[in-house]
Amino acid sequence: MPMVTQLIYMSRPFGYDSATLASILATARRNNPQHGITGALICRQDIYLQLLEGPADAIGKLYEGILADNRHMDVTLLNRAEVDDRMFPDWAMLHDPAHSWHWSPDDVNAGAIGNASVQELQNVFRQAGTGASTK
Repeated sequence: MPMVTQLIYMSRPFGYDSATLASILATARRNNPQHGITGALICRQDIYLQLLEGPADAIGKLYEGILADNRHMDVTLLNRAEVDDRMFPDWAMLHDPAHSWHWSPDDVNAGAIGNASVQELQNVFRQAGTGASTK
């Protein structure tokens, strides 16, 4: 199996509400399969944390779009690496409304996500995928 690019970024939502989130998820679930992209979005009112995986060129184009998307502020690349296996091979876009998180809003404001190791970030996503049953 060829290696895939895994990208993890965080941003602050601009105008976060359920309609905005539904739109992001619907677009991802519609478009990502066409480009071989899978992943997960963990979000709440103060943060988006997303893991994307797929072909390097498709991930690069998607990330460029995120950087230009006015629904995201302060986009920060946390990790980009080639990996052997996808973490979410069956998910066009898993959504976890931050129920699996252990970082409080105060922790996020203090830089906990930016200071987390790649392994810690990946573990947050693994936890989000545990028990997920819908695509």
